[in-house]
Amino acid sequence: MTDATTYRTRWADMDPNGHMRHSAYADYAADQRLVLLAAWGYDIKEFARLRLGPILFREETIFLKEVHIGEEIRVNSRLRTVNDDGTRWSITHTIYKADGRVAATVAVDGAWLDLDRRKLITPPAELSEAFRNLPIYEAPVR
Repeated sequence: MTDATTYRTRWADMDPNGHMRHSAYADYAADQRLVLLAAWGYDIKEFARLRLGPILFREETIFLKEVHIGEEIRVNSRLRTVNDDGTRWSITHTIYKADGRVAATVAVDGAWLDLDRRKLITPPAELSEAFRNLPIYEAPVR
């Protein structure tokens, strides 16, 4: 299982000021969540088969250091909370520059949606357990 993924920033990630646009941080965090879920056996095809999908209620980004085009960044996923039945969870993604400095944190609160009924549901037990086994979030030293 991988709880961190390394990326190289692209032209499409940049804003007119020459640094990574605000929404690109959220895009990398979302991609890292999909990498993590797939590593647990819950890729897009499995979610479609189960008629289940993750949804977000809140997303908050704190920007600390600029990221520029072509930079290598590493994005991890750390658990903040998960309730007993796994229906609701909170994850913080930390985005690191290649030199190890924290560029940003992206905190999300989510749950699981039944794609047919459009209602919140309890996920499979294995998925809940995988969330519980994520490393715990520790705020970076600034």
